[in-house]
Amino acid sequence: MASDRSAAHPLPYTTYPQAIERETARLAEVVRGVDPATPVPSCPGWTVADLTRHVGSLQRWFSALLSRLVQEPPRSREVELGLPDSAQEYPRWVEAGIPQVAAVLEATDPLAPMWAWGADQHARFWARRMLFETLVHRVDAELSTGHASPLDPELAADGVDEFLVNLPHAHLFAPAVAELKGDGEVLVFQCAGAATGGGAEETGPDAGEEWWVRLGADGFRLLDRAAAADTASPDARTTVRGEAADLLLLLYGRRSYQDSAFEVTGPPATLDRWFAHTAF
Repeated sequence: MASDRSAAHPLPYTTYPQAIERETARLAEVVRGVDPATPVPSCPGWTVADLTRHVGSLQRWFSALLSRLVQEPPRSREVELGLPDSAQEYPRWVEAGIPQVAAVLEATDPLAPMWAWGADQHARFWARRMLFETLVHRVDAELSTGHASPLDPELAADGVDEFLVNLPHAHLFAPAVAELKGDGEVLVFQCAGAATGGGAEETGPDAGEEWWVRLGADGFRLLDRAAAADTASPDARTTVRGEAADLLLLLYGRRSYQDSAFEVTGPPATLDRWFAHTAF
């Protein structure tokens, strides 16, 4: 498994701390006053309490890694959480962690070398990862309570990129990713503003974004556009076209490619194989 795409961030680093603060505050707002035992349908087996504890714990762990600029995989995920005794207090606890996270991210040099499980071996990896962990789980919280709010399309497109760039490395905790192989088939994840040839397209912050993935006998590869132009015949290509926010939730298993939000062309069996191996 490999990638021809750069791991560099397409958005300014300051985007991530600001968005993390907004998404965390929104999640805390959504779950405040909700029965902690409420099921989270998009995370089978989890309750709202589980979801809230997960986000707060993960943010504190990421912050600890950034504070130490760890240079090798940590042997333990034990950090001081200050977790309340009552699950009813989890939303306030998550919210109370916002200033600490903000201070750590502000004090961190995004280009500082450090260990990361993904493609980008710099501190900025963790800020980007923290954002999309928080953003997707904010959506999970909303799905569990029946409240929905939009996803910023520019952030969503960046989230698609972050997921696909790092997916080849996710076998560390999602073993099925290592078994994702094929015979040269190509998957294209295309934002609705991307041109398909010939006609004018609508414009927007995610317009023109698309990601090409080739499945080979030795695994899968995320291609840059130059390489993508020379790969796979149309018969071996499956394209999923949708808004950036919908594509992000599709990749995270919160949507189905059969939903009306998506236009799919090409063999759907390639998509079935993809989603059978990429859940994490």
